[in-house]
Amino acid sequence: MSARLLLAAVFLLSACQAGSRKVEEDDFEDVTTNQKWVMSPKAHDTDVTQLLNQLLSEYDKKLRPDIGMKPTVIDVDIYVNSIGPVSSINMEYQIDIFFAQTWTDSRLRFNSTMKRSLTLNSNMVGLIWIPDTIFRNSKTAEAHWITTPNQLLRIWNDGKILYTLRLTINAECQLQLHNFPMDKHSCPLVFSSCDYVVMTIYFDLSRRMGYFTIQTYIPCILTVVLSWVSFWIKKDATPARTALGITTVLTMTTLSTIARNSLPRVSYVTAMDLFVTVCFLFVFAALMEYATLNYYSSCKKLHCTKKKKSLPDVSFGHMMNYSVLEMRPPPTVIALNNAMYWQEFEDNCIYECLDGKDCQSFFCCYEECKSGSWRKGRIHIDILELDSYSRVFFPTSFLLFNLVYWVGYLYL
Repeated sequence: MSARLLLAAVFLLSACQAGSRKVEEDDFEDVTTNQKWVMSPKAHDTDVTQLLNQLLSEYDKKLRPDIGMKPTVIDVDIYVNSIGPVSSINMEYQIDIFFAQTWTDSRLRFNSTMKRSLTLNSNMVGLIWIPDTIFRNSKTAEAHWITTPNQLLRIWNDGKILYTLRLTINAECQLQLHNFPMDKHSCPLVFSSCDYVVMTIYFDLSRRMGYFTIQTYIPCILTVVLSWVSFWIKKDATPARTALGITTVLTMTTLSTIARNSLPRVSYVTAMDLFVTVCFLFVFAALMEYATLNYYSSCKKLHCTKKKKSLPDVSFGHMMNYSVLEMRPPPTVIALNNAMYWQEFEDNCIYECLDGKDCQSFFCCYEECKSGSWRKGRIHIDILELDSYSRVFFPTSFLLFNLVYWVGYLYL
């Protein structure tokens, strides 16, 4: 009998414990946190809902905290996700940020033993007062809404509020492009309310010039070097040298146009403008060098033709006596239709100024060469050797220009 009573007591005790566990499990719900199942009290949801309803029951979101008593101080924090691109044409830059504002609203203080702070979604944002912060120098701005509005609202029991949202802003930045594309800028992001400018953040930016080096600088340098090939082509090859000169000039014109497409229409000269212009002048000077050489070479031949002495008619196998100003061995002549043709044309040219003067000089084209006084203290230049001079002068001067240009813009 006693054994039966003991068994019944154990059974009743087990049933009571099972009922107790059932009641406790009904008061909690299963939630997943970091892949672990934990028990969250359902009563908390009801308590938080009642707490929020109590806080907002007499809350007027049209009025700022402590209105008429003291200013509302807003603390601002920014986390920059990315910055760029920077548009030189539109004078603006793009920035992607998390924008956080913190302030205290005494009307939202609460007492709760369960929670010290409440983390709420974007639906709560429209129910409380939010600072009227604006970006004064922004042209366009947009918030992110995928997959949900990128906003966070957190309220502490002492009334402190944290409001965070993600923004992408196209902000104005007045760029000074004198050193473009080796320029550096300090671009502002200006915060303000509808009454006061409160803070300005500056972003120090320096341009990466790899793109412009590949697209502009290297092609310009190679085009200038290509124009020097003309100095090693014979001066009699007029079509080849003219075609090469015109082609390089047109190429530099195209490169100059492409370079300007990356810039706004500014009224001052940029570093790239200077480089492209000097390269264009070098290419144009190479073309003009051949034009000068060709012109004065033709001028010399015409001068010799006018001063040549014609010989009397002779028959085959017999040559009459002739007189010339220059004492040289008789040139080889050929009789053709009773006209005499000089086989060695340039070697037998007779110049007007032969009295001890250097008739290969450029200055012999002028009448002053009859007198020797004009030569004193002047540089003697042989126009026929202009190609030889250019082979040294053009590369040397272009190398010096590059040395001054890059040292000046990169280190000074």
